[in-house]
Amino acid sequence: MKSTNVTRVAHLVPKEDRWRRQGHTGGVLWFTGLPASGKSTLVFGLEQRLFDAGYEVYAFDSATLRQGLTSDLGFSREDRRENIRRAGELAAVMARSGLIVITGFISPYAQDRAAARAAAGEHFHEIHLSAPLDVCETRDTRGRYAAARAGQLADFTGIDAPYEEPVSPEMTLDTATRSVEACLDELADYADNHYKNS
Repeated sequence: MKSTNVTRVAHLVPKEDRWRRQGHTGGVLWFTGLPASGKSTLVFGLEQRLFDAGYEVYAFDSATLRQGLTSDLGFSREDRRENIRRAGELAAVMARSGLIVITGFISPYAQDRAAARAAAGEHFHEIHLSAPLDVCETRDTRGRYAAARAGQLADFTGIDAPYEEPVSPEMTLDTATRSVEACLDELADYADNHYKNS
């Protein structure tokens, strides 16, 4: 049963004051893409880049949440929706505290990504990692695609579960042809341009 007797208490510290002290706005960089498209590599690489540049930043991905906050969820359509709902709400709260939050989720459904965007508001930036399925399969050192094709892993995105590509993301990175360093350079510049206080 959902809670109905909930009263929101206003913060006495405005988010603008937090952002002024930290030297940058808070926000969410939401990475989406097929399994093995490069999300974890770029999410945690960008976290290091921005931290070294003086930003207050935190990165997390689905593996992080499935060890705790979403450990009760599986991979059905409804569980995937709830996984992304929780992730989006968490990222939004963290962003309002002043952090730049970098998330890496397959988040295969456009409706779920839209809900994450709505939770975070204007400082949400969707980043699509574009890599063809065959490239992702060759990169998959964990053997998940092979297991899915063999029928040993059900509801695997790209094989027997859909991935709805973003229609108008703020950024698309071709991770099939571009190097990790080139992608990180572009991402760091993007963060500077969109979050750093003038």
